[in-house]
This record gives sequence, structure tokens and C-alpha cells, in this order.
Amino acid sequence: MSASVVAVSVSENKGERKKPGPAVHLRENYGIIGDAHAGDWHRQVSLLAEESIDKMIAMGLAVGPGDFAENITTRGIELVTLPVGTRIGIGPVVLEVSQIGKVCHTRCAIYYQAGDCVMPKEGIFATVVSGGVVRPEDKIELL
Repeated sequence: MSASVVAVSVSENKGERKKPGPAVHLRENYGIIGDAHAGDWHRQVSLLAEESIDKMIAMGLAVGPGDFAENITTRGIELVTLPVGTRIGIGPVVLEVSQIGKVCHTRCAIYYQAGDCVMPKEGIFATVVSGGVVRPEDKIELL
């Protein structure tokens, strides 16, 4: 099975679930236009595997794409195994992995519901090397 995009999501504010949409526009060295996490820093875009979300569903949570504040939900690629510096192609877009996981300073609603959260351990972050539009079902390739 080849890797692909399951969903693309944005939020206007940090610290909230992101809302899936039909497409996102990524700008070089910035992130996703209209997303609260975009800007001149190393965590411009966040990615989380659908397989990680499935772990939380198995714990009894009713969650889906965007609920862990990830911008791009993927399928068929083990994100946490990608070293920092890895480049990922999604259509015209090129992302460079900048961070694996994160420290969760404030326990989110998901953590309190399940006693755990996958994003700090299994989510990854990237910078935008080359911009463009990404949509669900776009193929993902390692460059």
C-alpha cells in the first residue's frame, strides 16, 4: 500500500482541534495559510498517522482527523521512524522533518479523556521547503 494523505486540517487558534477541509495551501518557509501554527519557526506543519489515531479509537475515544491538532493526517507511512532532515513530497509540496514528537506542557482534553495522547509521541513536525496545495488522497513519497 502506498502512503497517502487522509485529511488536511487547520485551526484559527493554537490549542484547539483542527477542522478538516478539502485542501490546504502551504507557503514556503511559512506553513499552511490560515493556520494558527504557521510562521517563521521549525513547527510550521504537523503530521500524524491515521494508524496512531486508530490506537486512540481502540481505547474508546470518538476521535478523527484534526482532533490531535495535526495539519496533515497520513496513511501508510511510519512517521515516527523518519529522522529529522527527511524530505517528504506531497504533490508539488516538499516538507522537511524538523521535530519528532513534542513535550505536552498542558494536558489537553484528549489526555484527560483517555489518560494518554498520541501526538506528543507519534506526531511529527516539518518546515515547508516548497509550497503548493495538498488535498486528501494525495500520494506521499520520501525524497
